[in-house]
Parts: sequence; C-alpha cells; structure tokens
Amino acid sequence: MKIKVGVIFGGQTVEHEISIISAVQAMEYIDQEKYEIIPIYISKDRIWYTGKMLMDIDVYKDFDSLKKYAQKVAFYKKNGVFVLQTVGLLKRTVAELDIMFPIMHGNNTEDGSIQGYLETVGIPYVGSKVLGSAIGQDKVVMKQIMSSIDLPIVPYTWFYDTNYYGDKKLILKEIKKIGYPVIVKPATLGSSVGITLVKTEDKIDKAINDAIKYDVKIIVEKVIENLVEVNCSVLGNYTYQEASVIEEVISTEEFLTYTDKYIGKSKGKTTKGMVATNRVIPARINEKLYEEVQMLAKETFNIMNLSGVARIDFLIDSKKNKVYVNEPNTIPGSLSFYLWDKTNKPYTKLLDEMLSIAIKDFKTRSKKIYSFDTNILQNFNGLKGGKGIKGMKR
Repeated sequence: MKIKVGVIFGGQTVEHEISIISAVQAMEYIDQEKYEIIPIYISKDRIWYTGKMLMDIDVYKDFDSLKKYAQKVAFYKKNGVFVLQTVGLLKRTVAELDIMFPIMHGNNTEDGSIQGYLETVGIPYVGSKVLGSAIGQDKVVMKQIMSSIDLPIVPYTWFYDTNYYGDKKLILKEIKKIGYPVIVKPATLGSSVGITLVKTEDKIDKAINDAIKYDVKIIVEKVIENLVEVNCSVLGNYTYQEASVIEEVISTEEFLTYTDKYIGKSKGKTTKGMVATNRVIPARINEKLYEEVQMLAKETFNIMNLSGVARIDFLIDSKKNKVYVNEPNTIPGSLSFYLWDKTNKPYTKLLDEMLSIAIKDFKTRSKKIYSFDTNILQNFNGLKGGKGIKGMKR
C-alpha cells in the first residue's frame, strides 16, 4: 500500500510563488510507485485547496479563474485518521493522509507556524520541528545562538521599528560603529526580499524604512569585502548530518538578489526556482576552506535543531580566507536538490530519504512521554472555596 503524502505549499507570505515552484518541482520527482501524492495548496487568503490539478504549474498563472475546479478543504484527525474534508454543509472526506510534506517559504509558514499546527493535530511531517523552524526564520535569534557557541558571524546590530521611530540617532550611531557599507534586512524574511545594500550614511534611512515595510524587526550587517558567496546543503536530523557539495553563487549585483535567485535570465519565462541561479559547482575555493564550510554547515544544522534538508549560506572574504556563517534555510528553495544531484543523490532518492527521516523521527518521538494517564482534576476542590477562585474574584 502506498504512503499517502500531503504536499502542503503556498500560504500568506511574500515568498508564496517561490513555494509553489518548489512544491511543483518536488511533486514531479516523488516516487509515485511508493507514495501517493495529495497536493494541498494554501491561497494567499489562507483557504486550503486540494486536487490533482494543483500539481500543474500553469494553474497558478490564473488561479482565481481556475480555483472553482479545486476542492476547498479543511484538515482534521477524524476517528483516528488524518483527513482532508470538504467545507460547507455537506462535509465529506476527499483524502486520507499518512504524512505531511511542508514545502513553504517565509513568514506565517516556514517559521514554525505550519509545523505547530501539524504538531497540534498530531500528524508526522517532513523537515524541522517548531523550534528549529522558528530559529531558522529569525536572523537575529539565529545570530544570537550562533555567537553563543562562537560560530563565525559578521558584525551586526538589530532593532525594532518602534526603536527606530523612538530614537533614530542612537540606532544610526550603532550602525556607524559597524562601518559602511552595510546590508539592511527584514529579520524574518527570506529570498532577499526587502534587502538593501547601503554604501553611505545618507542612504541608510530609506533602506531601513523600506525594510520596515516587511517586518517589525530589522537587522543591519557589515558587508564583507572580497566577497565570495557559497552554500552547502545538509541532510539528516539530530543523530547524524550529511553535507552536500558546495556551490559558489554568482550574483549579477553586489549581493545575491531575489532576481538572481529565482528569475535569472528567464526574460518572462516561467522561473525554475533556485535552479535558475547562476552558480559554479563545486565552489572554487581551496580544499581547507571547502572542508571548513562543510564542517560549519553540519554544526550549524545541529545547533539550530534542524531536520530533513536545509541549506546553510556562507560569506567568504577571499583575501583573508575567512569564512562566516550567514544563515540557515530550513526549507530551501527547490529543496537544494541541485546540490544533492551533484553529490550523487538524485532528487527522487533525496525526497525518499527526507520522508524516511520524518517517519523514523515520528516513531522515536512517539515513544516519549508527553502526557499522563492520571487526571489531577478529579479530586480538585477549587470550586469549593479554593484560594485561586477567590483570588480571581478579588
């Protein structure tokens, strides 16, 4: 019997379209001899849809016109079975699920939001759990954790939008201490959305206000000179980590932009996701740096509580041969399959291993104690003059 996999994607996020691309790519390569694929698309207005039509990328070019052919559904655990059920008066089950495969990017999705929901319902799912997902989405928290174990990171400062409105001079003074040029980023977005390179102080205010459009928390980082950007993917969980080959990413701008990552030179054609990025594989760095990047990638993966496949991005000062950990991507664009393909792990095999890791991890976690059979409320006398109730009245 095939394992029923709910591939869940979309959501209310600025990386909505990138999620669709990554998910459709993955669904094309999941082994259909072993798995039954159930696509689950969450629209930008947070409505859940299912239907085989959602496996076709062309559907999303005009989804508003075609959504009537998909089924609106809700996700439940019903009589011990995980189901997708139609909404409305006449509810019926349209699909049963064994495991979820989130392929979502950005806020409200990849950041632990969807993982928390799946945890609450109780279904096994692929990828990092709530904590790792949340850490991996917040560039400030991740840097605080990395610095706590002395992973190499670039100098940075951060602040909330209210801090900037309240004491702009103090924040600009802190940025000046870092030294221009700097990169201004929304703290919890990915795909280079809302990011600005600032070379001089007179441009910093506009860059910060642009970032504030996307997030309440802003991070400002020192620009690395003689920059080489490399990425390494990691597969595994807390018990083991396997590193992929390393890619060197070639940007057409002074830092890797959204266009570099997802549009490239397509000139209006359908983007191929991260596959469209200009890259050199393997990266043109010396053997010592290569080994250091792979080691740091696995260490970052482990310390961040990640699982499944992640991509760890690095910045290298090529003149000083100095490596800096930039950030982890807990659900990377295109699931970094192009790196594993070069590591002699075809995409179908990679997806199978990700699903296997999730199933094994769920079985391990299911053996742990999460609740007690005893009910301490059975003999609770709080309603008969308990101090707690009286305190509430006062």
